[in-house]
Amino acid sequence: MAIDELWKLYKDTKDIEYKQTLIERYVQLVKIVAGRMYNYYGGNVEYEDLIGFGIFGLIDAIDKFDINRDLKFETYAQIRIRGSIIDSLRKIDWVPRGLRKKAKEIEKAVSIIENKLGRSATIKEIADELNINEIEVESILSEISTINVLSLEETLVSKGDIYLNLSDLESPEKKFEIKELKSILKEAIEDLNEKEKIVVSLYYFEELTYKEIANILEVSESRISQLHSKAILSLRNVLTSKGIGKY
Repeated sequence: MAIDELWKLYKDTKDIEYKQTLIERYVQLVKIVAGRMYNYYGGNVEYEDLIGFGIFGLIDAIDKFDINRDLKFETYAQIRIRGSIIDSLRKIDWVPRGLRKKAKEIEKAVSIIENKLGRSATIKEIADELNINEIEVESILSEISTINVLSLEETLVSKGDIYLNLSDLESPEKKFEIKELKSILKEAIEDLNEKEKIVVSLYYFEELTYKEIANILEVSESRISQLHSKAILSLRNVLTSKGIGKY
């Protein structure tokens, strides 16, 4: 059965068998999203758990998708799947308290430095602000990498609901919000140092793994983790200063 016909039959009848067939057709999307997220959450959560969290997002996407809109289901579903996984990870609170405390201390230091200097903070500046040595800062950045990624994604998924509310996606207000968010992120990325920009570009736009990026830049995976973590702290600071991501 053609996929367009299957969608129409499900939306017209809400038949559970059609829904199950759609789930089976698109379950690969869950595996793709979960597999990518497992690359940086793998030390703290099982791949099968991410799949389970993502399935809920896929089901939600199937139920809420409007087949009459000019939007690919795959695009819509991946946002829902990712959001479902992130929401589930937040609820189970898998991050040790001590690690979360370190993350907050680093984030506060980065915020103070960057708001004062108007540019990306260096490792030395963070170390001086916290009165610790640079090696300790780098070690902490590696440790808190997964927290920072999740924290930024929570912010963007929360703000990203503007992408998901299909009933008013085309309204002038929503178009403006989307444009504004993209503009803020673009400027924030431009303000990162060169290596951080490269890591962000390769990781998010080229979808390379830490290992692949490390091979390109000829550094260790740990170093890539540090650069990624530091870049995300800077991006979060910019978003927060713009009133995005305040909980």
